[in-house]
Amino acid sequence: MKFTRRQTLALGAGAVATAAMGLPSASVAKIATADEAIAEFTGGAAIKEGGVTLTAPEIAENGNAVQVSVSAEGASAILIVADGNPSPKVATFTFGPLAGAPEASTRMRLIQTQNVTAVAKLADGSFAKASSYVKVTIGGCGG
Repeated sequence: MKFTRRQTLALGAGAVATAAMGLPSASVAKIATADEAIAEFTGGAAIKEGGVTLTAPEIAENGNAVQVSVSAEGASAILIVADGNPSPKVATFTFGPLAGAPEASTRMRLIQTQNVTAVAKLADGSFAKASSYVKVTIGGCGG
């Protein structure tokens, strides 16, 4: 089989890109549970209920695009986790001092009916959370 110059360059570029990406580092641990993601975010600190507003649908007709929004007065960062997903850590939002009322929204995939939790790191270093139970009629993560 003969390769054209263009095909040879494409194969070479693909080989270089594959070698540059390498294998994942052993130091990069996969977070397996929502509790682990929350513990990593909080450093194991206590979390109080309330102070965070999490808006999620009670029933998601399609788990491929579930809209959620979150806000927390005085938050410097907010983590969203979905405890039933293969990768529970959904998003982390970071806010600067001029952010005003910190709020964010995103769409996420949910594989099944599950709890969605938002944990906020407040300006004083404390943590607060809110959870919402979302019923999923059609899973969105291939399940």
